[in-house]
Amino acid sequence: MKILFVGDVFGSPGRDMIKEYLPKLKTKYNPHVVIINGENAAHGKGITEKIYQQFIECGAHVITMGNHTWDNREIFEFIDHAKKMIRPANFPEGNPGKGMIFVTIGGKEVAVINLQGRAFLPPSDCPFKKADELVAEAKKRTPIIFVDFHGEATSEKQAMGWYLDGKVSAVVGTHTHVQTADERILDKGTAYITDVGMTGPYDGILGVNRDMILKRFLTSLPVRHDVAEGRTQLSAVVVDIDDKTGNAKKIERVLINDDHMFFE
Repeated sequence: MKILFVGDVFGSPGRDMIKEYLPKLKTKYNPHVVIINGENAAHGKGITEKIYQQFIECGAHVITMGNHTWDNREIFEFIDHAKKMIRPANFPEGNPGKGMIFVTIGGKEVAVINLQGRAFLPPSDCPFKKADELVAEAKKRTPIIFVDFHGEATSEKQAMGWYLDGKVSAVVGTHTHVQTADERILDKGTAYITDVGMTGPYDGILGVNRDMILKRFLTSLPVRHDVAEGRTQLSAVVVDIDDKTGNAKKIERVLINDDHMFFE
């Protein structure tokens, strides 16, 4: 089983990169399952039903979310019938949507779980306890379990990786928008990376117009978070998983921008 995961898609520049490069990534890596984090897809905050449908049409099997899940209020109108979208499973009880989904490919099931960290992010239920609950549920059906852990703190992400080592196939971090170079297979067979990185503006600051962010740091005044223009990038990982054991065999980072050419 080969899974392609594309990191936080930010605004229209990120969506354009999906349209241009997802077909090329599928040709090069031939993944069985494609997962896209779409929590920043609509102008940098949230997602719309149109964008959700566009990702599905591009070939995504699952759309994951994060702390910006509810920023675009249109989501409340379609999340309950968006069968291929999940939001952090440890959001408090009463939140619409779901946090785990099963994808069947070639007779094999893949469980995809979305969780959110608690360090430096809005209050949520314990992601570790929720992970235990969902992993136990998923293992009744499949050994192939993929986790998108949306978190701010590097330490919390690493803790989740080690906590789930040997229990799931992969733990990939999202949210901080900067791809880390620590991809590895942990001791008991779980693929891990602290942050997959973002897909969208290359010359902004975490996707946002850099002049506005610099003004914020220099003056401490509130500023608009406009999506940056100019060059673009795509960040992703490809994970190879043993169908029978659920253990990861390989994790590979993918970074496409003007300094990292896709076809070398």
